[in-house]
Amino acid sequence: MVSEVLNANELYKVDPVFGHHSFNNHEQIVFCNDKDTGLKAIIGIHNTVLGPALGGTRMWNYNNEWEALNDVLRLSRGMTYKAAVTGLNLGGGKAVIIGDAKTQKTPELMKKFGEYVHSLSGKYITAEDVGMETSDMDLVREVTHYVTGISESKGGAGNPSPVTAYGVYMGMKAAAKFKFGTDNLEGKSILVQGIGHVGETLVDYLTKEGAKVIISDISEERLEAVSKSYGATIYRGSDLYSEAVDIYAPCALGATINDDTVNKIQAQVIAGAANNQLANELVHGAILQNRGIVYAPDFLINAGGIINVYAEIAKYDKAEIMSKTQNIYNTTLDILNNADAHKITTNQAALNVAKANIDARKKENNK
Repeated sequence: MVSEVLNANELYKVDPVFGHHSFNNHEQIVFCNDKDTGLKAIIGIHNTVLGPALGGTRMWNYNNEWEALNDVLRLSRGMTYKAAVTGLNLGGGKAVIIGDAKTQKTPELMKKFGEYVHSLSGKYITAEDVGMETSDMDLVREVTHYVTGISESKGGAGNPSPVTAYGVYMGMKAAAKFKFGTDNLEGKSILVQGIGHVGETLVDYLTKEGAKVIISDISEERLEAVSKSYGATIYRGSDLYSEAVDIYAPCALGATINDDTVNKIQAQVIAGAANNQLANELVHGAILQNRGIVYAPDFLINAGGIINVYAEIAKYDKAEIMSKTQNIYNTTLDILNNADAHKITTNQAALNVAKANIDARKKENNK
């Protein structure tokens, strides 16, 4: 009998989770299915060395389950490093619900999802993400305590999106300081791709500072509304990656910096809210470095949201939330300078800090 040698790209057929290219020694993957509510969800717990795995729930109409699995694996890994680089006593987790949030999300579905979260006994704590609202987390709260980002009226920290946007704004200013010698964004041309809750708030900050804001989104209705509110220019071109802007801020879904776009990008700085912006961290991070484009690591500068929801666990107030988020500026500048000094990518420099924090805690736990 001759053993067939499988191509790595075919490995998923016989090893769909552990052989997945985005699997990164995750501790636990939970598949949730409920016929009555139509719930199909995946919870990814990447690492709990620093604390319980906290991360939002995303509801998205994925093309297939393989795509959903890939997303939850990448997102949960990113949450581990987001918490670690920010110095929070949290691990990394994430959940995805397969479906259209506009037509398939029901109170019953959210409560059933909450029951699955509760069954993990606090190893995973959920929050809101794409396709979710604070009101959805309030529903989950009815069946489990393991949820953050609930309404302020119910004792929570509220919608994390504004704080996420503030952290991105701080990280962007730090990247500008590193690249241009000043963190003043007045007159800088900034292309914001994706103007959801976070993107719109970022547009607000940038407009108030006097930046020349250009916006792009799949929703024409959102474009018109945000343009009218802030005076932003709607991008009407055919290839936004080739636009000669000072700063590109990806604030929609991830992997926009990929084989097709990485060599087109004309921006001198990339700083946005989207998770997993680099389709391939090693390859695309290195290309940006070689091209002299400053990349502010996404899992660092979009950490405002996790800082906000962590307040519900650590019991600190709004002033401390904003102070911790403002410190993203200093951390970003330190990491950019460290990357430059050691001739490594900015993404690697940020990962080094996060992994060092995790390794230090692991040694303490093993004593």
